[in-house]
Amino acid sequence: MRFVDLIDKKAHGNSLTTEEIQQMVTGFVSGEIPDYQMSSMMMAILQRGMTSKETADLTMSMMHSGDVVDLSDLPGIKLDKHSTGGVGDTTTLIVAPLVAACGGTVAKMSGRGLGHTGGTLDKLESIPGTNIEQSMDSFKKIVRENGVAVIGQTGNLVPADKKMYALRDVTATVGCVPLIASSIMSKKLASGSDAIVLDVKTGTGAFMHTKEDAFELAKTMVSIGTHVGRSVRALVTDMNQPLGMKIGNALEVQEAVEVLSGEINEKDPLFEVCMLLGENMLILGNLAKNEEEARKMLIEKIHDGSGLKKLQNMIALEGGDASYLTVENMKKLVSVKQYIDVKSEADGYVVGMNAQAIGTAAQMLGAGRATKEDVIDPSVGMVMKVRCGDRVKSGDTLCTLYVNDDKNVEDVIKMMHEAIHIEKELCEIPPMVYGVVTEKAVNE
Repeated sequence: MRFVDLIDKKAHGNSLTTEEIQQMVTGFVSGEIPDYQMSSMMMAILQRGMTSKETADLTMSMMHSGDVVDLSDLPGIKLDKHSTGGVGDTTTLIVAPLVAACGGTVAKMSGRGLGHTGGTLDKLESIPGTNIEQSMDSFKKIVRENGVAVIGQTGNLVPADKKMYALRDVTATVGCVPLIASSIMSKKLASGSDAIVLDVKTGTGAFMHTKEDAFELAKTMVSIGTHVGRSVRALVTDMNQPLGMKIGNALEVQEAVEVLSGEINEKDPLFEVCMLLGENMLILGNLAKNEEEARKMLIEKIHDGSGLKKLQNMIALEGGDASYLTVENMKKLVSVKQYIDVKSEADGYVVGMNAQAIGTAAQMLGAGRATKEDVIDPSVGMVMKVRCGDRVKSGDTLCTLYVNDDKNVEDVIKMMHEAIHIEKELCEIPPMVYGVVTEKAVNE
Protein backbone atom coordinates (compact mmCIF):
# COMPACT_ATOMS: atom_id res chain seq x y z
CA MET A 1 0.00 0.00 0.00
CA ARG A 2 1.24 3.49 -0.83
CA PHE A 3 2.06 5.62 2.19
CA VAL A 4 -0.39 8.30 1.04
CA ASP A 5 -3.12 5.66 1.39
CA LEU A 6 -2.02 5.00 4.99
CA ILE A 7 -2.23 8.74 5.73
CA ASP A 8 -5.75 8.79 4.29
CA LYS A 9 -6.68 5.68 6.30
CA LYS A 10 -5.59 7.27 9.58
CA ALA A 11 -7.07 10.67 8.66
CA HIS A 12 -10.46 8.96 8.39
CA GLY A 13 -10.11 7.48 11.88
CA ASN A 14 -9.22 3.93 10.95
CA SER A 15 -6.62 1.81 12.73
CA LEU A 16 -3.30 0.90 11.15
CA THR A 17 -2.14 -2.71 11.17
CA THR A 18 1.12 -3.87 12.75
CA GLU A 19 2.62 -4.32 9.28
CA GLU A 20 1.52 -0.85 8.14
CA ILE A 21 3.10 0.78 11.20
CA GLN A 22 6.33 -1.18 10.62
CA GLN A 23 6.28 0.01 6.99
CA MET A 24 5.84 3.60 8.16
CA VAL A 25 8.72 3.56 10.65
CA THR A 26 11.13 1.60 8.45
CA GLY A 27 10.40 3.77 5.42
CA PHE A 28 10.83 7.02 7.36
CA VAL A 29 14.16 5.97 8.92
CA SER A 30 15.51 4.81 5.54
CA GLY A 31 14.47 8.05 3.83
CA GLU A 32 11.94 6.37 1.55
CA ILE A 33 9.12 8.30 3.22
CA PRO A 34 9.78 12.07 3.04
CA ASP A 35 9.38 14.48 5.94
CA TYR A 36 6.27 16.12 4.51
CA GLN A 37 4.37 12.82 4.36
CA MET A 38 5.44 11.82 7.87
CA SER A 39 4.38 15.26 9.12
CA SER A 40 0.95 14.67 7.59
CA MET A 41 0.71 11.28 9.29
CA MET A 42 1.66 12.78 12.65
CA MET A 43 -1.05 15.40 12.30
CA ALA A 44 -3.56 12.65 11.46
CA ILE A 45 -2.48 10.75 14.59
CA LEU A 46 -2.83 13.94 16.67
CA GLN A 47 -6.36 14.49 15.38
CA ARG A 48 -7.60 10.89 15.28
CA GLY A 49 -5.55 9.24 18.03
CA MET A 50 -4.33 5.66 18.19
CA THR A 51 -5.66 2.52 19.83
CA SER A 52 -3.57 0.95 22.59
CA LYS A 53 -2.48 -1.77 20.15
CA GLU A 54 -1.46 0.80 17.53
CA THR A 55 0.56 2.75 20.11
CA ALA A 56 2.26 -0.46 21.28
CA ASP A 57 3.03 -1.44 17.67
CA LEU A 58 4.46 2.04 16.99
CA THR A 59 6.61 1.78 20.12
CA MET A 60 7.99 -1.64 19.15
CA SER A 61 8.69 -0.58 15.57
CA MET A 62 10.56 2.49 16.85
CA MET A 63 12.40 0.37 19.43
CA HIS A 64 13.67 -2.00 16.72
CA SER A 65 14.73 0.82 14.36
CA GLY A 66 18.27 0.72 15.84
CA ASP A 67 20.30 -0.93 18.59
CA VAL A 68 18.48 -2.90 21.27
CA VAL A 69 20.47 -3.44 24.47
CA ASP A 70 20.53 -7.01 25.81
CA LEU A 71 20.86 -7.09 29.60
CA SER A 72 19.81 -10.73 30.00
CA ASP A 73 23.27 -11.74 31.25
CA LEU A 74 22.94 -9.39 34.25
CA PRO A 75 21.48 -10.84 37.47
CA GLY A 76 17.93 -10.31 38.65
CA ILE A 77 15.11 -8.18 37.29
CA LYS A 78 16.62 -5.17 35.52
CA LEU A 79 15.00 -2.02 36.93
CA ASP A 80 14.72 1.48 35.49
CA LYS A 81 12.93 4.74 36.27
CA HIS A 82 12.13 7.68 34.05
CA SER A 83 10.88 11.19 34.67
CA THR A 84 9.06 13.13 31.96
CA GLY A 85 11.14 16.17 32.93
CA GLY A 86 10.97 18.88 35.52
CA VAL A 87 12.85 21.41 37.64
CA GLY A 88 14.94 20.45 40.67
CA ASP A 89 14.30 16.79 39.87
CA THR A 90 17.35 14.87 41.07
CA THR A 91 15.48 11.67 41.91
CA THR A 92 17.64 9.34 39.77
CA LEU A 93 20.78 10.10 41.78
CA ILE A 94 18.89 9.25 44.97
CA VAL A 95 16.59 6.40 43.99
CA ALA A 96 18.93 4.38 41.74
CA PRO A 97 21.70 3.87 44.36
CA LEU A 98 19.15 3.25 47.15
CA VAL A 99 17.41 0.53 45.14
CA ALA A 100 20.80 -1.01 44.31
CA ALA A 101 21.69 -0.97 48.01
CA CYS A 102 18.47 -2.94 48.62
CA GLY A 103 19.64 -5.64 46.20
CA GLY A 104 18.19 -4.27 42.96
CA THR A 105 19.84 -4.25 39.54
CA VAL A 106 19.56 -0.73 38.09
CA ALA A 107 21.02 -0.37 34.58
CA LYS A 108 19.95 3.07 33.37
CA MET A 109 20.58 5.12 30.26
CA SER A 110 19.76 8.81 30.73
CA GLY A 111 19.58 11.99 28.71
CA ARG A 112 20.75 15.60 28.88
CA GLY A 113 18.73 18.65 29.83
CA LEU A 114 17.29 21.01 27.26
CA GLY A 115 15.41 24.23 27.89
CA HIS A 116 13.96 24.55 31.40
CA THR A 117 14.38 20.86 32.34
CA GLY A 118 17.51 19.39 33.89
CA GLY A 119 19.36 16.29 32.64
CA THR A 120 20.87 13.52 34.76
CA LEU A 121 23.97 13.27 32.57
CA ASP A 122 24.78 16.97 33.07
CA LYS A 123 24.47 16.49 36.82
CA LEU A 124 26.84 13.51 36.76
CA GLU A 125 29.35 15.43 34.66
CA SER A 126 29.46 18.20 37.29
CA ILE A 127 31.56 15.74 39.32
CA PRO A 128 35.15 16.06 38.01
CA GLY A 129 36.35 13.18 35.84
CA THR A 130 33.02 11.41 35.42
CA ASN A 131 32.70 9.79 31.98
CA ILE A 132 29.13 8.93 31.08
CA GLU A 133 30.14 7.62 27.62
CA GLN A 134 30.80 4.00 28.63
CA SER A 135 31.02 0.97 26.31
CA MET A 136 28.33 -1.67 26.74
CA ASP A 137 30.85 -4.08 28.25
CA SER A 138 31.98 -1.44 30.75
CA PHE A 139 28.36 -0.53 31.54
CA LYS A 140 27.49 -4.13 32.36
CA LYS A 141 30.68 -4.59 34.36
CA ILE A 142 29.82 -1.61 36.56
CA VAL A 143 26.28 -2.92 37.11
CA ARG A 144 27.58 -6.40 38.02
CA GLU A 145 30.06 -4.94 40.48
CA ASN A 146 27.96 -2.16 41.99
CA GLY A 147 24.31 -2.97 41.24
CA VAL A 148 23.80 0.41 39.55
CA ALA A 149 25.18 2.41 36.63
CA VAL A 150 23.82 5.49 34.87
CA ILE A 151 25.34 6.31 31.46
CA GLY A 152 24.51 8.11 28.22
CA GLN A 153 22.50 6.43 25.49
CA THR A 154 24.29 4.49 22.76
CA GLY A 155 24.69 6.27 19.45
CA ASN A 156 22.13 4.23 17.48
CA LEU A 157 19.42 3.79 20.09
CA VAL A 158 15.99 4.37 18.49
CA PRO A 159 17.00 6.48 15.46
CA ALA A 160 13.31 6.63 14.51
CA ASP A 161 12.64 8.69 17.62
CA LYS A 162 15.38 11.20 16.77
CA LYS A 163 13.88 11.80 13.31
CA MET A 164 10.28 11.85 14.52
CA TYR A 165 11.02 14.14 17.47
CA ALA A 166 12.66 16.68 15.16
CA LEU A 167 9.45 16.78 13.11
CA ARG A 168 7.15 16.91 16.13
CA ASP A 169 8.96 20.01 17.32
CA VAL A 170 8.13 21.95 14.12
CA THR A 171 4.67 20.56 13.30
CA ALA A 172 2.77 21.33 16.54
CA THR A 173 2.47 17.62 17.39
CA VAL A 174 4.71 17.66 20.51
CA GLY A 175 1.65 17.29 22.76
CA CYS A 176 0.25 14.20 20.98
CA VAL A 177 -0.03 11.49 23.67
CA PRO A 178 0.55 8.42 21.44
CA LEU A 179 3.67 10.10 20.01
CA ILE A 180 4.96 11.16 23.45
CA ALA A 181 4.30 7.70 24.90
CA SER A 182 5.95 5.82 22.04
CA SER A 183 8.94 8.20 22.14
CA ILE A 184 9.57 7.60 25.84
CA MET A 185 8.76 3.89 25.94
CA SER A 186 10.69 2.95 22.79
CA LYS A 187 13.89 4.31 24.39
CA LYS A 188 13.16 2.67 27.75
CA LEU A 189 12.44 -0.71 26.13
CA ALA A 190 15.45 -0.48 23.81
CA SER A 191 17.60 0.11 26.92
CA GLY A 192 16.89 -3.47 28.01
CA SER A 193 14.99 -3.07 31.30
CA ASP A 194 12.46 -5.63 32.54
CA ALA A 195 10.55 -3.27 34.85
CA ILE A 196 10.11 0.49 34.64
CA VAL A 197 8.71 3.05 37.08
CA LEU A 198 7.63 6.29 35.41
CA ASP A 199 7.33 9.70 37.06
CA VAL A 200 4.85 11.67 34.96
CA LYS A 201 4.99 15.34 35.90
CA THR A 202 2.09 17.76 35.65
CA GLY A 203 1.92 21.51 36.20
CA THR A 204 3.64 24.73 35.21
CA GLY A 205 7.09 23.13 34.91
CA ALA A 206 5.97 19.98 33.08
CA PHE A 207 5.22 19.13 29.47
CA MET A 208 1.77 17.90 30.58
CA HIS A 209 0.15 20.99 32.07
CA THR A 210 -3.05 19.38 33.35
CA LYS A 211 -3.62 16.44 35.68
CA GLU A 212 -5.99 14.87 33.12
CA ASP A 213 -3.35 14.91 30.36
CA ALA A 214 -0.74 13.49 32.75
CA PHE A 215 -2.99 10.56 33.71
CA GLU A 216 -3.78 9.92 30.03
CA LEU A 217 -0.05 9.76 29.25
CA ALA A 218 0.62 7.57 32.31
CA LYS A 219 -2.13 5.11 31.35
CA THR A 220 -0.91 4.98 27.76
CA MET A 221 2.67 4.17 28.76
CA VAL A 222 1.60 1.52 31.29
CA SER A 223 -0.62 -0.01 28.58
CA ILE A 224 2.35 -0.15 26.20
CA GLY A 225 4.38 -1.98 28.82
CA THR A 226 1.57 -4.49 29.37
CA HIS A 227 1.25 -5.13 25.62
CA VAL A 228 4.96 -5.93 25.25
CA GLY A 229 5.36 -8.00 28.40
CA ARG A 230 7.13 -5.49 30.65
CA SER A 231 6.17 -4.49 34.18
CA VAL A 232 5.42 -0.75 34.23
CA ARG A 233 3.99 1.57 36.89
CA ALA A 234 3.53 5.32 36.70
CA LEU A 235 3.30 7.98 39.38
CA VAL A 236 1.63 11.28 38.50
CA THR A 237 3.42 13.99 40.50
CA ASP A 238 3.28 17.74 40.83
CA MET A 239 5.55 20.17 38.99
CA ASN A 240 3.82 23.44 39.96
CA GLN A 241 6.97 24.24 41.92
CA PRO A 242 10.51 22.81 41.81
CA LEU A 243 10.68 19.32 43.31
CA GLY A 244 13.94 19.93 45.18
CA MET A 245 15.10 23.18 46.74
CA LYS A 246 18.30 23.27 44.65
CA ILE A 247 18.34 23.92 40.90
CA GLY A 248 21.53 23.56 38.89
CA ASN A 249 23.77 20.61 38.14
CA ALA A 250 26.25 20.46 41.03
CA LEU A 251 23.63 21.97 43.35
CA GLU A 252 21.27 19.09 42.58
CA VAL A 253 24.04 16.55 43.16
CA GLN A 254 24.65 18.28 46.48
CA GLU A 255 20.99 17.86 47.40
CA ALA A 256 21.08 14.18 46.38
CA VAL A 257 24.09 13.67 48.67
CA GLU A 258 22.20 15.44 51.47
CA VAL A 259 19.21 13.10 51.06
CA LEU A 260 21.46 10.01 50.96
CA SER A 261 23.29 11.29 54.05
CA GLY A 262 20.07 11.64 56.04
CA GLU A 263 20.30 15.45 56.07
CA ILE A 264 16.87 16.05 54.48
CA ASN A 265 13.60 15.96 56.45
CA GLU A 266 11.51 12.89 55.62
CA LYS A 267 8.47 15.13 55.00
CA ASP A 268 10.34 17.00 52.26
CA PRO A 269 8.63 16.62 48.82
CA LEU A 270 11.85 15.45 47.12
CA PHE A 271 12.32 12.80 49.82
CA GLU A 272 8.69 11.70 49.52
CA VAL A 273 8.73 11.32 45.72
CA CYS A 274 12.03 9.40 45.92
CA MET A 275 10.51 7.02 48.47
CA LEU A 276 7.46 6.42 46.27
CA LEU A 277 9.60 5.75 43.19
CA GLY A 278 11.92 3.48 45.14
CA GLU A 279 9.03 1.57 46.75
CA ASN A 280 7.52 0.79 43.36
CA MET A 281 10.87 -0.25 41.89
CA LEU A 282 11.48 -2.67 44.79
CA ILE A 283 7.99 -4.15 44.40
CA LEU A 284 8.40 -4.62 40.62
CA GLY A 285 11.81 -6.16 41.28
CA ASN A 286 10.28 -8.69 43.73
CA LEU A 287 12.52 -7.27 46.46
CA ALA A 288 9.66 -6.12 48.71
CA LYS A 289 6.10 -7.37 49.23
CA ASN A 290 4.46 -4.00 49.81
CA GLU A 291 5.04 -0.25 50.15
CA GLU A 292 5.58 -0.38 53.90
CA GLU A 293 8.30 -3.03 53.68
CA ALA A 294 9.93 -1.24 50.73
CA ARG A 295 10.03 2.13 52.49
CA LYS A 296 11.57 0.58 55.58
CA MET A 297 14.31 -0.94 53.40
CA LEU A 298 15.03 2.35 51.62
CA ILE A 299 15.23 4.41 54.81
CA GLU A 300 17.53 1.80 56.35
CA LYS A 301 19.90 2.18 53.38
CA ILE A 302 19.99 5.94 54.01
CA HIS A 303 20.71 5.55 57.70
CA ASP A 304 23.46 2.92 57.28
CA GLY A 305 25.14 4.93 54.48
CA SER A 306 25.01 2.14 51.90
CA GLY A 307 22.88 4.15 49.45
CA LEU A 308 25.45 6.96 49.37
CA LYS A 309 28.20 4.36 49.05
CA LYS A 310 26.56 2.97 45.90
CA LEU A 311 26.52 6.45 44.34
CA GLN A 312 30.16 7.03 45.32
CA ASN A 313 31.18 3.65 43.88
CA MET A 314 29.32 4.33 40.62
CA ILE A 315 31.08 7.67 40.15
CA ALA A 316 34.48 6.11 40.90
CA LEU A 317 33.85 3.26 38.42
CA GLU A 318 32.89 5.83 35.76
CA GLY A 319 36.18 7.68 36.30
CA GLY A 320 34.89 10.45 38.57
CA ASP A 321 36.36 11.83 41.77
CA ALA A 322 34.01 10.29 44.35
CA SER A 323 35.75 12.15 47.19
CA TYR A 324 33.51 15.14 46.38
CA LEU A 325 30.39 13.15 47.26
CA THR A 326 30.15 14.05 50.92
CA VAL A 327 28.06 16.82 52.47
CA GLU A 328 31.21 18.79 53.32
CA ASN A 329 33.15 18.31 50.07
CA MET A 330 30.17 19.08 47.80
CA LYS A 331 30.53 22.72 48.89
CA LYS A 332 33.65 22.96 46.69
CA LEU A 333 31.64 22.09 43.58
CA VAL A 334 29.01 24.79 44.20
CA SER A 335 31.44 27.61 44.92
CA VAL A 336 30.78 30.62 42.66
CA LYS A 337 31.82 34.27 42.33
CA GLN A 338 28.57 35.78 43.62
CA TYR A 339 25.64 34.75 45.82
CA ILE A 340 22.66 37.05 45.22
CA ASP A 341 19.52 36.94 47.37
CA VAL A 342 16.17 37.60 45.69
CA LYS A 343 13.99 39.29 48.34
CA SER A 344 10.24 39.31 48.76
CA GLU A 345 8.61 42.65 47.95
CA ALA A 346 5.40 41.92 49.87
CA ASP A 347 3.94 40.28 52.96
CA GLY A 348 1.74 37.27 52.42
CA TYR A 349 1.73 33.61 51.39
CA VAL A 350 3.47 31.86 48.51
CA VAL A 351 0.37 30.62 46.67
CA GLY A 352 2.05 29.37 43.51
CA MET A 353 5.12 29.26 41.33
CA ASN A 354 5.83 29.11 37.62
CA ALA A 355 8.28 26.21 37.68
CA GLN A 356 9.04 26.52 33.97
CA ALA A 357 10.08 30.17 34.44
CA ILE A 358 12.27 29.16 37.41
CA GLY A 359 13.95 26.49 35.31
CA THR A 360 14.47 29.01 32.50
CA ALA A 361 15.99 31.49 34.98
CA ALA A 362 18.49 28.84 36.08
CA GLN A 363 19.27 28.15 32.43
CA MET A 364 19.93 31.87 31.87
CA LEU A 365 22.51 31.79 34.68
CA GLY A 366 24.32 29.05 32.74
CA ALA A 367 22.86 25.95 34.40
CA GLY A 368 21.03 24.71 31.30
CA ARG A 369 20.88 24.80 27.52
CA ALA A 370 18.73 26.72 25.09
CA THR A 371 20.30 24.64 22.26
CA LYS A 372 22.13 21.30 22.34
CA GLU A 373 25.41 23.10 21.59
CA ASP A 374 25.31 25.40 24.65
CA VAL A 375 28.01 24.88 27.28
CA ILE A 376 26.82 24.41 30.88
CA ASP A 377 28.45 25.92 33.95
CA PRO A 378 28.03 23.09 36.49
CA SER A 379 28.34 25.32 39.59
CA VAL A 380 25.64 27.90 38.94
CA GLY A 381 21.93 27.86 39.63
CA MET A 382 19.78 28.77 42.59
CA VAL A 383 18.68 27.57 46.01
CA MET A 384 15.01 28.08 46.80
CA LYS A 385 14.21 29.32 50.31
CA VAL A 386 10.42 28.99 50.14
CA ARG A 387 7.80 26.51 49.03
CA CYS A 388 4.14 26.95 48.13
CA GLY A 389 2.14 27.55 51.30
CA ASP A 390 4.94 29.36 53.15
CA ARG A 391 4.26 32.71 54.81
CA VAL A 392 6.77 35.46 53.93
CA LYS A 393 7.41 39.04 54.93
CA SER A 394 8.74 41.85 52.78
CA GLY A 395 12.53 41.54 52.73
CA ASP A 396 12.60 37.77 53.31
CA THR A 397 14.84 35.81 50.93
CA LEU A 398 12.86 33.89 48.31
CA CYS A 399 15.91 32.28 46.72
CA THR A 400 19.67 32.69 46.43
CA LEU A 401 21.25 32.87 42.97
CA TYR A 402 24.63 31.17 42.41
CA VAL A 403 26.31 33.33 39.77
CA ASN A 404 29.58 33.26 37.83
CA ASP A 405 28.54 35.44 34.87
CA ASP A 406 26.27 38.35 35.81
CA LYS A 407 25.16 39.39 32.31
CA ASN A 408 21.60 38.05 32.81
CA VAL A 409 21.28 38.64 36.55
CA GLU A 410 18.85 41.58 36.39
CA ASP A 411 16.56 39.66 34.02
CA VAL A 412 16.76 36.57 36.24
CA ILE A 413 15.85 38.55 39.38
CA LYS A 414 12.85 40.06 37.58
CA MET A 415 11.85 36.62 36.30
CA MET A 416 12.03 35.11 39.79
CA HIS A 417 9.83 37.87 41.25
CA GLU A 418 7.27 37.14 38.53
CA ALA A 419 7.54 33.36 38.97
CA ILE A 420 6.88 33.31 42.73
CA HIS A 421 3.28 34.38 43.39
CA ILE A 422 2.61 35.98 46.77
CA GLU A 423 -0.93 36.84 47.93
CA LYS A 424 -2.41 38.07 51.20
CA GLU A 425 -4.62 34.99 51.60
CA LEU A 426 -3.48 31.38 51.43
CA CYS A 427 -5.23 29.30 48.77
CA GLU A 428 -5.36 25.53 48.22
CA ILE A 429 -1.91 24.09 47.42
CA PRO A 430 -1.71 21.20 44.91
CA PRO A 431 -0.73 17.80 46.36
CA MET A 432 2.76 16.45 45.69
CA VAL A 433 1.41 13.17 44.30
CA TYR A 434 -1.83 12.85 42.33
CA GLY A 435 -1.92 9.09 41.94
CA VAL A 436 -0.40 5.81 40.77
CA VAL A 437 -1.26 3.96 37.56
CA THR A 438 -0.68 0.20 37.34
CA GLU A 439 -1.76 -2.30 34.71
CA LYS A 440 -4.70 -3.21 36.98
CA ALA A 441 -5.90 0.12 38.33
CA VAL A 442 -5.72 3.91 38.38
CA ASN A 443 -5.47 5.05 41.98
CA GLU A 444 -5.94 8.82 42.27
